[in-house]
Amino acid sequence: MKYSIKYIVFAVIIIGLCNVKIDIIPKDNVVEKSEHVSYEKSVWNPYISQSVNDKKITLLIDGVEADINQGEIFMDENLNLMISYKKLRNNFDCAVNFYDKDRLVLEKYNTKIEMVLNSKVAYINDNEIELESPLYAEEDDIFVPLELVAKELNYNFQWDVANNRILAMNNSADTRIVPYFYDLRDVFRNSKVKNQGRFGTCWAFASLSAIESALLPEERLEFAPDHMTLQNSFSTSPNDGGEYTMATAYLTSWQGPVNEEDDPYGDGISDDTLTAVKHVQEVQIIPEKNYEKIKEAVYKYGGVQSSLYLSLTSPNSKSVFYNRRNYAYCYKGEERPNHDVVIIGWDDNYPKENFNMDLEGNGAFICQNSWGESFGDNGVFYISYYDTNIGVHNVVYSVVEDVNNYDNIYQADLCGWVGQLGYGRDSVYFANAYTTKGEEEISAAGFYATGENTEYELYFIKNFVNADSLDVSNRKLIKKGKFDNAGFYTVNFDVPEKVKANEKFAVMVYITTPNSIHPAAIEYKADESTQDVDLSDGEGYISNRGKSWDNVEETQSCNLCLKVYTKDVN
Repeated sequence: MKYSIKYIVFAVIIIGLCNVKIDIIPKDNVVEKSEHVSYEKSVWNPYISQSVNDKKITLLIDGVEADINQGEIFMDENLNLMISYKKLRNNFDCAVNFYDKDRLVLEKYNTKIEMVLNSKVAYINDNEIELESPLYAEEDDIFVPLELVAKELNYNFQWDVANNRILAMNNSADTRIVPYFYDLRDVFRNSKVKNQGRFGTCWAFASLSAIESALLPEERLEFAPDHMTLQNSFSTSPNDGGEYTMATAYLTSWQGPVNEEDDPYGDGISDDTLTAVKHVQEVQIIPEKNYEKIKEAVYKYGGVQSSLYLSLTSPNSKSVFYNRRNYAYCYKGEERPNHDVVIIGWDDNYPKENFNMDLEGNGAFICQNSWGESFGDNGVFYISYYDTNIGVHNVVYSVVEDVNNYDNIYQADLCGWVGQLGYGRDSVYFANAYTTKGEEEISAAGFYATGENTEYELYFIKNFVNADSLDVSNRKLIKKGKFDNAGFYTVNFDVPEKVKANEKFAVMVYITTPNSIHPAAIEYKADESTQDVDLSDGEGYISNRGKSWDNVEETQSCNLCLKVYTKDVN
């Protein structure tokens, strides 16, 4: 980068000199011509950085363009490229933790980078280095020197002057990004251990504890399991149990979470006027038994909700599968999962001898239970990698935002992903139509990827009237992309679409999910828990090839899982 920046400087100086008159200076009765022009950083750097920032700066990592919005990357007046710290986690596969509102710690495998706001000193694996451009705060974001981070995380780094883009290539032969031992307790990202008592609410405790972990160490909040179990859209009670799909539906529909202090646990009472204090915008489902992906999720996002068959019935009960002295559990058998916990770490070398049975090898996940601190090691225990069920069902709440991210949500699927719809192939078109409440900007859409490596195209249709409005001539392509994991995702509009009050519009998705025959997620009355699904609140359409459309409420008795987020226009 430094050589490239010099070329920019040189070019700008040459251009500048072409427009500067040569001064003739009398000195000691001798006329001399000045041959030397000095490069003044204070004069030229602002012009150079401004010329770069006036155009879009793109970042290509291993040949793939990163999803970075305008303003999330810029060149400062030291001619260093600065990037929002929020964009490091996914783009560079590293752990990003912000402490005490001024200290940023980045970790990847065996590299640790520490920086403090406005300090020109940084630490790489505890070795002090000097920064030309320090960690910098602007509004609600923190910017870090990109070249330093990229190179220390073992990426080749180049600045492409002609195309105003950054090229970063992973230079590491080792694809592993996580260490062999990791514990969220060591980095202050484990949530408070709680006690579910006699109710079947482990799923709610695990979900909310994972979200609390995702917000740490920057924010320490405690959410209300009572509200999740009593104020969701399913026809269940706290004694009926639940699962992550119910938690995801409640969270992504903005029914919660709410604070524990506003809805205390265990009293059977819940205030239906409470509103969400955070907005969950992304939930990733980690592939079954993919332990490296589970570890990466814990490392990058925080606790991962997972399921197991737990033969214990209380903190003081005994089981042949549980070694109380070592807090070590392993079940191998045919029983299905009956309990949810939060994976907060792992130890690849945890001795197999610590378990009550002969196992093939070492290794265990470090898990937080919801049976209070009297269970295990202050509420935490070890589950062997060779346990039958751990790691089969795994969920991480990877994007949790403040409630001012959007003003309105339009949706028809309060029970979320209940089933799937399609035409016997891996691709399908689907669309939802909505009518605005006021003058608004369409800012994002949210929908499910029902399998790994799902590709999508998102379209906007203005002035929607009926299914004919979905014709190709009316579609505006908003964005294309790909999701590595199944789950719920929010896709932002790079440029919001303005709509008037009471204007009808539609969003449409063309989705391709490999090896699927029904790739679109739907909500419908599948069993007693979903018997109250409301089909009157949606207007959805589905198509095999994007030409002929069916109304799903009328023909399939279901709602499409396709939400829209807007901001009010003041």
